[in-house]
Amino acid sequence: MKERTLEKTADGSYTLFVPEMDEHYHSVKGARTESEHIFINMGLKQSSAAAPHVLEIGFGTGLNAFLTLLEAETSGRDIRFTTLERYPLPEDLIRQMNYPEQIAPQRSEAFNSLHRAAWNVPVQITPHFTLCKIETDFTTWQTDERFDVIYFDAFAPEKQPEMWSQSLFDHLYALLRPAGILTTYCAKGVIRRMLQSSGFHVERLPGPPGGKREILRASKVKPRP
Repeated sequence: MKERTLEKTADGSYTLFVPEMDEHYHSVKGARTESEHIFINMGLKQSSAAAPHVLEIGFGTGLNAFLTLLEAETSGRDIRFTTLERYPLPEDLIRQMNYPEQIAPQRSEAFNSLHRAAWNVPVQITPHFTLCKIETDFTTWQTDERFDVIYFDAFAPEKQPEMWSQSLFDHLYALLRPAGILTTYCAKGVIRRMLQSSGFHVERLPGPPGGKREILRASKVKPRP
């Protein structure tokens, strides 16, 4: 992936724009607002797991990981966070986004630790949050791990269609533990039907304030035969 430019979103937080894809990393209506609503409030907080293992498809700017870390420290639940990224961002670009100062200045060092953590090994960032960043292409990634929550935060289907296939959703279904949850910002009918074909129970939920009208939450209600 080539050039990325910084853009301020409607809630004051920043996102990145990729000209070659004509795509943003987050909603221009509010990067933080979108991430908190879709992945924390509609995903993580809905999990009944005592110590959730979260899988994120697309580490990107680290915003979702940072918000999850903050929730772990607030709730006291121990969270393991496995995140996949094919194109890690340079540290100077991360600093320009200024997330810690905007969101939780007292946790600035924890945010920096997310990005400085070694790749491909688990690293305990705070007492309740352990991070494992994996530099890989999800379409070829295999693991024996199982997860309670999946943040599906790939680029949009029209920009990155290889990330939105039936076979990949089947794989994600298999990676979830019983009663696991997957959330995504994309509410397109074709995506909802693919998730249902994989075995998920799919809900259309209200989108973030000022943002997308609907999002999707998919639950693994029972094991597939």
